[in-house]
Amino acid sequence: MSKLINFDTLLFEDIKRGMEVSYTQTITDCDIKTFAGLSGDHNPVHISDEYAQNTRWERRIAHGLISVSFFSGLMGTKLPGIGCVWVSQTIKFLKPVYIGDTVTAKLIVTDIDPERRRVFLQSICIVKGEIVIDGESEAFVPKQ
Repeated sequence: MSKLINFDTLLFEDIKRGMEVSYTQTITDCDIKTFAGLSGDHNPVHISDEYAQNTRWERRIAHGLISVSFFSGLMGTKLPGIGCVWVSQTIKFLKPVYIGDTVTAKLIVTDIDPERRRVFLQSICIVKGEIVIDGESEAFVPKQ
């Protein structure tokens, strides 16, 4: 999408189908341990090298919701933008994310409901050119 869009002042009326935003972050051991502490999910497939090496993944995998949480940051700061509320989310976890993977989270506007002030978005996470998480998001945009 155009680099001329100022997402800090994006109005609901300015949102169009096809608009997209993205955020990229490399997943670290610290991210996984911090998320485990915040969420209470200390599943050894995320935390223990010894345990994980005997699983189908053969090494530790990141919590899927770490990557999904990037959608929240994008929605609340970029598209639809400041003040919006994340209403719903579908998620399909297609492939694991490992420590050291660089995840790009993307939101793409697929539909808009002006009467209800709702924005519908395709929400995907990509690692090494492959979609690892696929879903659909819905956000409510209050009047300013």
